[in-house]
Amino acid sequence: MSPREPAEDAVAPTVATPTARVVAMVEALRGHGLVVGTSETVDAARAGEVLGLADRALLREGLAAALLRRSGQRRVFDSVFDVYFPLGVGAREAVRTSSDVGRSGDRRADDGDRRPSGDGDSPQDVVRRLREALVEALASGSRGAMDAVAAAAVDGLGAVPGSGPGGTAPGYSARQTLEMLRPQTTIAAAQAARASSPGFLARLDREEVRRDVEAFRALVQTEANRRTAEGRGRERVARYAVRPDAEAVEFLSADRAQLLEMRRRVQPLARRLATRLSARRRHANRGQIDVRRTLRRSLTTGGVPLRPAFEHRHKARPELVLLCDVSGSVAGFAGFTMLLVQALRDQFSKVRVFAFVNHTDEVTELITAGGTDPAALAARILAHANVAPWHPSSDYGRAFASFVSSYASVIGPRTSVIVLGDARNNYGDPGLPALGTIAARARRSFWLNPEHASRWGLGDSAAPEYARVVEMHECRTIEQLSGLVGRLLPV
Repeated sequence: MSPREPAEDAVAPTVATPTARVVAMVEALRGHGLVVGTSETVDAARAGEVLGLADRALLREGLAAALLRRSGQRRVFDSVFDVYFPLGVGAREAVRTSSDVGRSGDRRADDGDRRPSGDGDSPQDVVRRLREALVEALASGSRGAMDAVAAAAVDGLGAVPGSGPGGTAPGYSARQTLEMLRPQTTIAAAQAARASSPGFLARLDREEVRRDVEAFRALVQTEANRRTAEGRGRERVARYAVRPDAEAVEFLSADRAQLLEMRRRVQPLARRLATRLSARRRHANRGQIDVRRTLRRSLTTGGVPLRPAFEHRHKARPELVLLCDVSGSVAGFAGFTMLLVQALRDQFSKVRVFAFVNHTDEVTELITAGGTDPAALAARILAHANVAPWHPSSDYGRAFASFVSSYASVIGPRTSVIVLGDARNNYGDPGLPALGTIAARARRSFWLNPEHASRWGLGDSAAPEYARVVEMHECRTIEQLSGLVGRLLPV
């Protein structure tokens, strides 16, 4: 078999050894925040030697079993695996050699063997033939046909020239391919081609076609990464083209799909944090050793006190107050944190949430009564709470002053206060005395800032001034939020 004629289920010949590729893949996974130890790397290398390269699907599952610790890491693993163990090299054989597929009277939908363009075809003709091929593939529901159309689309529409001072090699863009092809416009045609019965079956078919279109988008992304990696290097593609895990995505730069994935992590994350907080509380509630109970227990072990008994201290649960900036892009970060803390409300005797843009108002009821959508939560707060009576820009000074004048009594000696915001005050009065009053009344207070610490103090950021009053922490991702909440929340 020629190096440019890879089988669908076989890994193409490689220059590096499989073990070297496993090691390089592990480095890429670590770069995306996955924790992979040395022993797991050794296990993966041995699994690669045993499984071989003949069956790519089997190799993928074997390496995943050796390297991954949580199911949520699978998407990142699959993307990196496709870069380091690609399906083949260069253009697919079907795309390179066929000369008249996609034209009328020559439809081979079972294997998707069709060429995107012929000599003299206009770009509109190429797009039209690819859409026809995609409709046929979606109607048949054949994954192989969709994969072949994705390869043809990337080859015909996704090529981008090299750039940069060093003359970056040409590559392939999934975004450019999808913008030109617009696969979402083929849903109705594919459903009509299925000729399903009206009613429930039609709705079922439509949902299935929608899922296939999303799968087609992923196939285009995989193919574009594979072709680009050949010219620009696997390390570069694995670092920049693979979407990071949802827990490593920054709140301030997440797109809609990433926000949806992050939203699904809120409840599982709350359960993990609740378990961790309960364990900390049990440990913290241990008093001194109860001598009488310890001696009584030792009778079962011959007088040896193997299981010491502790006095139980009845400790009241702490109270928690959140002060959240809900302006602009910061609202998404504040929304996730509010929902997370609200999911942990059983860990506290009382949780009260206050939102502000330039005026503070209580929104505890709005969070309790709402769903789990941070975007909808932010819109509900802006619509029903008095958080921006004068203008839509953040004014921390006024917000802190209004909180002290109206709600200072909610803070007591058992209360911990968390401030959420980027500390960008639009060059206004930072209101440090009011923040100092809040910190002085609370048992403990700290600030979570979604901006990178290197940007604190730049422009209109008053973060360094606030950090001198309350303890400030960088909190850009769900992973950081989970660690901070688990470590800082009182027990």
